[in-house]
Amino acid sequence: MRTHLIIVGRTGGRAAMKLKHKVLLVIDAIVNLLLGGILLLFPAGFVDLLGLPETSTFFYPSILGAVIFGIGIALLLEFAGSGARVRGLGLGGAIAINLCGGGALLVWLLVVPLALPLRGKIVLWLVALLVLGIGVVEVGAMSWRYEEND
Repeated sequence: MRTHLIIVGRTGGRAAMKLKHKVLLVIDAIVNLLLGGILLLFPAGFVDLLGLPETSTFFYPSILGAVIFGIGIALLLEFAGSGARVRGLGLGGAIAINLCGGGALLVWLLVVPLALPLRGKIVLWLVALLVLGIGVVEVGAMSWRYEEND
């Protein structure tokens, strides 16, 4: 039995949102909200604790955190806003962001020798694999396609 959430758009057309689509939206949103919140708040001792590269300014990490946090909010809007005819970031966009962001981090980890303690390398590898993994699961689930019901 298929579970669908019916989304009614401005054109009157109806697209079904499957349960796996909703689950992936929420998981992706939670990861983005957590990563974005950590970067946005970016306590000075947090970088040392995780063994991440030091920065001379907190401007760029906090701006990046705000963008990632905003992506999490947009994913939640897509999940929860369908009844109110509100659209957020769909899974197609989330896949692009996850594969680009996770892929860029992976290239840095594989190609550029970063002078980091082991815990920093572990944290960055976990983030890269988590973000890429979510993107791959989303692609594999084909849940970014909407089914049209007439």
